[in-house]
This record gives sequence, structure tokens and C-alpha cells, in this order.
Amino acid sequence: MAVSLLVLLATTLVMGWFGLEDFVHALTFPGRITGAVLIAVAFTTFLSAAAVVDHWWWRSFPYSGMVALIGAFAALLTNALLVIETARGDSAVYLALFTALTAGSAWAVFAVWRTAVTIPAPKRVAAALVVSSALAVANFGYQNLYQPYQRETRPLIGLSLGNPVLSQNRKEFAIPVDITLENHGDVGFYVLGTEFHAMGERVPLSAKDRLRRQWRTDAEQWSKSQEVNPLSRREIHQPGELVEARPWMPYGQWIESSDTFATRVVVQLPIDTPYDQLAFYATASLARKDRLALEPPLEFKAYSWNGKGVPAWVKQQQKQGLDSIIYRARVHENNAIDERTRDPRYVTVYWRFGTHGANVATNVARRSDEERIPTGAEQRELVSRYGLVDVLTGPMERSLWDIKSRR
Repeated sequence: MAVSLLVLLATTLVMGWFGLEDFVHALTFPGRITGAVLIAVAFTTFLSAAAVVDHWWWRSFPYSGMVALIGAFAALLTNALLVIETARGDSAVYLALFTALTAGSAWAVFAVWRTAVTIPAPKRVAAALVVSSALAVANFGYQNLYQPYQRETRPLIGLSLGNPVLSQNRKEFAIPVDITLENHGDVGFYVLGTEFHAMGERVPLSAKDRLRRQWRTDAEQWSKSQEVNPLSRREIHQPGELVEARPWMPYGQWIESSDTFATRVVVQLPIDTPYDQLAFYATASLARKDRLALEPPLEFKAYSWNGKGVPAWVKQQQKQGLDSIIYRARVHENNAIDERTRDPRYVTVYWRFGTHGANVATNVARRSDEERIPTGAEQRELVSRYGLVDVLTGPMERSLWDIKSRR
């Protein structure tokens, strides 16, 4: 009896604690439902603990044994599911706790059952246990299997070029670019990082048709650059050069469901620029608000060229001509169980730029893992767990011949 009572009371405390946190703070409706289920389990195991005392000592309630058995079974099922959940976490303490509670709950079920418990309408009781078990397993499966792999939603970035404007002395010109971020989905997104950049491209024309081997040489460059220039009979595309790069939305902000963000940037160049055309790109690195909670602020941490604590792989990229500005913030899990059983995670944003372009990269990891580049499988797991989304648009190309002819 003592072991059964101890296990049931411990389960009551743990389930009540996790359940209340999830019921109040979980980021999704299924998470709140999980909290309500855990609170119900805590209430059941508390009644079961009282029934254990009555069943062994007082015998004042004829069905106290049945109540004790139902509570012990609920504790066994819930603790077993939590063992599965915490096995994927980082806390050996919680894994040991739930393993011990599972074993103790199994013992409690056996200890109560062997006392020849009186069960009125056993078929109905069995049906109730089966239905409640199926609901618990279904909710667990939805939270941990279906939800992370459900159909993704992502906002859309729009680029629109305005009419070029000449300066008063006709030596410079400016091209306005309107950028919009539209969220047509049913969840909001944190904005981890954005970048807009313009590439200047030289595209001289060949006096005669280019040979097939020259097309092959052009195609071989596709795997070596972010830009993919077309195979052309007369155009001789050369690698683009970065003309301008900038963020276009504040870090750490968010865009809600059915919301739109709009801004305008202006790209200015001298009228005698050597480029024949400009290519415009815009990207955004986002995270779903139902998969993580971003603890503000998302603040600047280091430059790749003179900062301390910069990962070695970022330093290596910097030596190869790709500089980085690094931002970091703490993230929280979308449910209390993962929040308590996993080590603290941080999102790191790398705003990168170089001669041949710019981009934004993000990673979610423990402080001790920031030096390590995640494998493909690990990256996919991060994308699924935290709802990381990269939205890109471009290139939107514009010829400069009409502007340069105005001199």
C-alpha cells in the first residue's frame, strides 16, 4: 500500500504541475488540451490515492478498490507516454523520474488487482478504460507525430520595381523597390531575419552565335553560385557583383495571420555604371509562433571579422569572403514537458554578405552545440520542431540600357 500511495501522490504532483503549465501557457490548442488531460489525470490519481487508503484500512466505500485500480491504470498509461516523450529530451533526471513512476504505477496496478477488487459492470468499466486510453494515445500521437509534419504554411514576399528617377545633374539614377510580406496562413510568424540585395550584371553580346561547348561552360557555373544565368545564343553572362544589401524588416518582430507588411527601398547608381542590368532579391527567415516562443530581444552578438565567441565555421566562411553579422535570442518550447525536459535552446541568426550576394541563415541549438554544423537529418528535425521557414523571391531583373541612354 505504501508504494502505491507514494506513486499515486507523486504522479498527482507531477501531472498537476505540467498540466497547469500547459493549460495556461501552451502555444497550441492541442497543447492546452494536453494540459487539461494531465490535470484530469492528476485529479484521478489524487482520488485514487484516497481510495487506496480506504481500500486497505477503512473499507467505508464499497468501490474504493475499483477507484484505486482506475487511478493506478491512468498513472501507468500517462507515465509511460511521458517516458516516450522525455526519452527524446536532454534531462536524465526527468527520464529517470518518469521511468520510476511508470514502474511504480505498474506495481500499483498489480497490487490493487490482486486484492480481489469488486468491479460492478466490468464490461462498462473496461470499455471506459479502453476509450480513455485511446483518447490519451490519440492526443499524444497528434502532438508528437501528426502536428510536426502537417502541411506547412508560409508567407509570400512580393517585389515591385518603380520607375527610375534621374538626379538633377543627370549623373545618377535611383530605382525604388517595393517589398511586401503577406501572411495568408492561419498562424503568425516571428521574423528572425530579412535581407534585400541588388546584383549588378555585365551582359555583353557576342557578335556571332556561341558554340555548344560555351553553353556547357555556362551550365557548369550553376553549381558554383547562387545565381543561375541562362544559356544564351548571344548573351555572355558574367558573375554578378553585389551593389547593395540591407535588412528590410526589424529583427524579432512578427507578422500575424492575414497580415501584410510593406516597405520601400531605393537603389542608387551612377549613370555611367558598367552594369547592363540589375537583379533584385529579397528573403526572410521566419519561425512559426505555434512551434516556439521567442524571448526578446533578438540582439546583436558579434561580427565575424572581429567578434569573440564566433563559431569556427563562420570564421572559415569569413576568410573565404563571406562576412557575417550575428544575432541571438533564447527560444522556449511550445509545451511545458519539452520546456522542462530539454536544455535551453537559442536561435542564432547569421546575416551574411559578400562580393557575390547576401543571405540570412538561422540555427536553433544549445550553447554547447553552436560550433557544430547540424547534419541534414538534424536540420530537418529543427525545421519540423520549430517551424523554421525561409521565404525567397527573385531574381527580378531590369535592364539599364534605357536609363544609361538618357545621358
